[in-house]
Amino acid sequence: MLTIDRLFDVPRHQLKNYPNPNMFVTKTNGIWVPLSTSDFLDAAMKASRGLISMGVKVGDRVAVASANRFEWNVLDIAVQQVGAILVPLYPNISEADYRFILNDAGVELCVVSNQELVDKISSVRKDVPSLQHLFSFDQVPNCAHWSEIEAAKGQTEIEVVEQRMADVKSSDLVTIIYTSGTTGNPKGVMLSHSNIIATVSSCIEPIPADKDSKVLSFLPVCHIYERMLHYLYMYIGCSIHFAESMDTIGDNIKEVKPDVFSAVPRLIEKVFDKIMAKGEELSGIKRALFFWAVDIAEQYDVVGKSLFYKMKLAIARKLIFTKWQEALGGNVKAIASGSAALQPRLARIFLAADIPILEGYGLTETSPVVSVNNFVTGIRIGSVGPLVDNVQVKIAADGEILVKGPNVMMGYYKNQEATDEVFDADGWFCTGDIGTFQEEKFLKITDRKKEIFKTSGGKYIVPQAMENRLKQSRFIEQAMVIGEGEKFPAVFVVPNFAFVKEWAHRHQLNFDSLSNEEIVSNQTLVERINKEINQINLEYGSWEQLKKVKLLPNEFTIDGGELTPTLKFKRKKILEKYQEQYHEIYSS
Repeated sequence: MLTIDRLFDVPRHQLKNYPNPNMFVTKTNGIWVPLSTSDFLDAAMKASRGLISMGVKVGDRVAVASANRFEWNVLDIAVQQVGAILVPLYPNISEADYRFILNDAGVELCVVSNQELVDKISSVRKDVPSLQHLFSFDQVPNCAHWSEIEAAKGQTEIEVVEQRMADVKSSDLVTIIYTSGTTGNPKGVMLSHSNIIATVSSCIEPIPADKDSKVLSFLPVCHIYERMLHYLYMYIGCSIHFAESMDTIGDNIKEVKPDVFSAVPRLIEKVFDKIMAKGEELSGIKRALFFWAVDIAEQYDVVGKSLFYKMKLAIARKLIFTKWQEALGGNVKAIASGSAALQPRLARIFLAADIPILEGYGLTETSPVVSVNNFVTGIRIGSVGPLVDNVQVKIAADGEILVKGPNVMMGYYKNQEATDEVFDADGWFCTGDIGTFQEEKFLKITDRKKEIFKTSGGKYIVPQAMENRLKQSRFIEQAMVIGEGEKFPAVFVVPNFAFVKEWAHRHQLNFDSLSNEEIVSNQTLVERINKEINQINLEYGSWEQLKKVKLLPNEFTIDGGELTPTLKFKRKKILEKYQEQYHEIYSS
């Protein structure tokens, strides 16, 4: 149980109990540069004084669009201390989304990180009458620098900030986080101090970290998942290191040697693909041992394995998996996985390799954690773990997961209709996810309620589980199951082009000079991927089996409009973009 009830008290708790000279660590010009707890709080206080001097009032909305950096966290605490409300924005959303969110929230002041984002916000600024101030963390021509906020502090005494802080209640709105918007405009999720603190409190025991731990942060802190973890890390005294970029994560992991980091399944899949590619390059006894170890890992389970299996696993860990551990710095006690469903096969393999991936479940509306696999209350592969403390879950008659607890949001900002839609008459939050309990303890997600569809024959299709199964094939990078209202289900497949080229080389096929469009038209490849899918089809009922496959030449991306910032499919957008291919499937 936390001894504080407001988020800006978290770094003060650290200063009092675990003062850390390496609270935040950033790589600058090739050197890891630390920021201490006391310096962090000093910077936040200066920024708070500056915000008040600039006219920021209690309840005003302040937006921030930036990659992870300590200045983001400084601004967050500074805004909280003056009783204002932080509106975090993804750096990679469209200008249309920026325009909508800034107007919907009525943002008065916005801070961005670099020239690109200055340009984006500047392009919509004329359409946002509330926006009075724009600052940049980086030095950018024709834009005020973030340091100007701190410089304005002279007009406001510390006592003024302290009075604002004293007036802040735990139940007060602290942030508005706009959801990804898979359908329609984003909705602003209102979270209070107490909402987020409830989650921080419930996750202290499950996370295998303490004041001596180092963590690496690279998932966007604008998402409540990583942001909540930052508060948790602060509270228990961890050192938070910022990855330089998504491209440098591998190098940064080796340098920092983190005890804990968070990831999304998409990243874990890419890490695994790289490991398997290294295995394919081996020859002779080394190659045989590598794939023997992987085979052992695929049989792993947390419970019920024989002594003979455990002996084989110990050998596999010593000969093969220690190298995997070294590639991740050698100190990883846990990788926290969330945001989307993790392939059970990957959870199994990494747990066997003694690199625990602890999958959890939650939503922005639940601040976010509802359940998580962990070493204290238990792990079950294929589940999202036991419920965390103070969270209640019940399964509705149609299978929908309903949640109650102090972590559940205040509602959607200026959208009572949408708020009423997601709360039932008894105050349960309706998640939109379908699930069940295993062993009456471990929550298992089976699909999104809105994504389940019927074929014209009235048979239900559960796409997410099928998509996860398809991605276990090394030939398949992305898969989206289609066929709502049609005679049969089918699938759009984006091949794993790196592996496909390697496979082609091994089979004396020259794909190196071909474009992606030419590759997906190659009949040999089409037949090979169909063979993969036909084999997977055997695991499903006749009505679920994928009757046709369409290979697509381009990966679904955020920039392309096919993925949300949290890497979920925008299914409607994908169907619109590939309607010609859709008609090819169902017109023949």
